[in-house]
Amino acid sequence: MTVSSVLVVGGGITGCVTAIALAQRGVEVTLVERSPQWHGVGHGITVQGNALKEFREIGALDPILEKGHGFDQVRMREADGEEIVTITVARTGGSDLPATMGALRSDIQDVLVGMIRDLGIEVRLGTELVSFSSVDRHVEAELSSGVVENYDVIIAADGIKSTTRKLLGIHEEKKPTGMGIWRSVVPRTRDMSISGLYYHGPEYKVGFTPISDDLCYAYVLTKPERPDNGLTDAQEMRRLLEGYGGDVPFIRDQITEETFLNFQPIEWLYVEGPWHRGRVIAIGDAVHACPPLIAQGAAQCSEDAVLLADYLTREGDIEALLTEFEARRKPRVKLVVDASLQLVEWELHPDAPGADPGGLFASSLQSLAEPA
Repeated sequence: MTVSSVLVVGGGITGCVTAIALAQRGVEVTLVERSPQWHGVGHGITVQGNALKEFREIGALDPILEKGHGFDQVRMREADGEEIVTITVARTGGSDLPATMGALRSDIQDVLVGMIRDLGIEVRLGTELVSFSSVDRHVEAELSSGVVENYDVIIAADGIKSTTRKLLGIHEEKKPTGMGIWRSVVPRTRDMSISGLYYHGPEYKVGFTPISDDLCYAYVLTKPERPDNGLTDAQEMRRLLEGYGGDVPFIRDQITEETFLNFQPIEWLYVEGPWHRGRVIAIGDAVHACPPLIAQGAAQCSEDAVLLADYLTREGDIEALLTEFEARRKPRVKLVVDASLQLVEWELHPDAPGADPGGLFASSLQSLAEPA
């Protein structure tokens, strides 16, 4: 085996899946996470089948499916609730897995963290990578704790706000899309059993994804800044949901001052050049963060993680293996980023000639049904 020790920087989905996949292949893994507390974000997430395929690869699928809600269709409607089309989504993870799953991010994180503990992977919270240097056949890592240690490889999985990206000499930075997203978790009706999307209303888009038998993850795509209008978060989201029909009035009525709510500007990143320098590589959102319009963030990050673990446990020159890994991943990731940005453009300008969000959504996922 080429690699025996790896430092993983970042404890989100990318870092966790990477650490698990490597440890299962016999690699000694240390994971550092800048946050002193290790838990998933409270809002929901839409996960496509190719992410479920990678969760199955590391043995995490069954407990994740138990916590989430799987389904195969998405229904697109006009703002007043009139149906535009219902799309049967490609099963990108294979015919035996749901096309899509809704879940709480924290539930997925809990499963992955539990596996990391069961595998005995060393985890250091409140710790960051400060610097690194190549020494002979290893990498010397200086951590924020003051410790200096040697590893065969360092993997930066520290997200779109990655600090390791700069250490690698990568100059691309996250960019705004011109949109923001409000997220909530609220009760749902029995009929809200597939994703629903609402177009051509007061905001760019309203949608929901069922995440359990009785809950859904509901969201609004809107302007990128939180308005200073004196409203509470709950009042603001209820205001944004005005003017929509179908299932949206029910969602709106569930939002109270106690509802979990989250607002973020939507940003993106794609690094065209090398993702690695020597034996240090950045993966996942640290080098390719896509807007969530085809729900491929977790999938692309998990594909990175499992495939990189495979490459690093092959025989051969490490830098050559990293170069080969990048060459294999970039076309697929670029497809996702480009499609997501095109969907953003059509959300901002719905009357643009040739705008076909449903068609692009379906064709992109069909392409991703091919093996990673």
